[in-house]
Amino acid sequence: MGRVRTRVRTGAVAGAAALAVAAGLPGAARAEGTAPQPVPTYRAADGAKAVAGKPSTADAPLLEAGSVYQDEISPGERVYRLVLEKDRSNVYVSAVVRPGPGAKVTGSDGIEVELMTTAGRSCPGSTGRASFGYDPVPISAAGVRWGAEDADCAPGGVYYVKVTRTSAKGSDQSPWPVELKVQREPGRGAGVPTTAPSSWASGAPTLPGTEAVARTGGTGFNDARALGSGVWRDELRPGQTRFYRVPLDWGQQLGLSAELAAAKLTKQYGGSVSNGLTVSLYSPYRAWSPTTMPPTTASRPGSRWRRPRRSPTRTASRATRTSSPRGSPAGTTSPSPWAGRSPTSPRTRRPCR
Repeated sequence: MGRVRTRVRTGAVAGAAALAVAAGLPGAARAEGTAPQPVPTYRAADGAKAVAGKPSTADAPLLEAGSVYQDEISPGERVYRLVLEKDRSNVYVSAVVRPGPGAKVTGSDGIEVELMTTAGRSCPGSTGRASFGYDPVPISAAGVRWGAEDADCAPGGVYYVKVTRTSAKGSDQSPWPVELKVQREPGRGAGVPTTAPSSWASGAPTLPGTEAVARTGGTGFNDARALGSGVWRDELRPGQTRFYRVPLDWGQQLGLSAELAAAKLTKQYGGSVSNGLTVSLYSPYRAWSPTTMPPTTASRPGSRWRRPRRSPTRTASRATRTSSPRGSPAGTTSPSPWAGRSPTSPRTRRPCR
């Protein structure tokens, strides 16, 4: 079991954000003298309603804003129905898929969420996607109806949500649990910012302190533990994912440094383990941000990974210690700016998908 040391730096906060940290499967690294142990299972949302999506729009079940649903999905499509109002609000539909322990996945496997009109046209900019790396960890994607900007899908009425699970030949083909959540973001009110900041600080933020405080992360979005500015410590088993949430406000950036310690290499990979720990970022609506959190954590046990903070509003991220390390210079890091922005910022939505 490896110890993860995380430094988080934010300014004054309002709202909440989520982070997820995960470790690779047995074989890459382990704590000395220990054997691989089963990892805790993803905690499903309390009160989630059972639903069965259909392969087409015929008899597609209704999803309501503010509700959470549970279904299963095999490779292919599941279709659901929405009834939306013309109120300039944005509506997000997220899908969290959870492969079974030991399920075989590749970078070609993933999940996609798309919102469509009754005519079968995709709402502009609505589709959200997420894909796996080397390990069967929970991933999430979210589709969105942009109520104030996209005339094609602004009118009230019936819409459809299509959730597609992609799967490569040779990957696990069994049904996986999928958690669906519908969230409504009201239109901007009077006195709020109407444009995103024009520039961002590019330097790494000053890290807050050195003394770590123990904080056990959650198993998923539903029980993610809160983190503020500070230094935090947790423990990860190989193949395990931890989720956290961090509050951010308009104009704030998130700075994160993750360090993996107390792990022992069981195989040699040229003196480094480039994907022993990965971090992924999600918006408050569980939308994956692939352009802001690429799976490139080049570090062996004891080295660090850092990303400047850049987003107004709330965010979520997941860090994963993967099972198939790739070589890179020992002890190096992979800094990369996070350019995510608030879903309410006009014309700044692309990085938040």
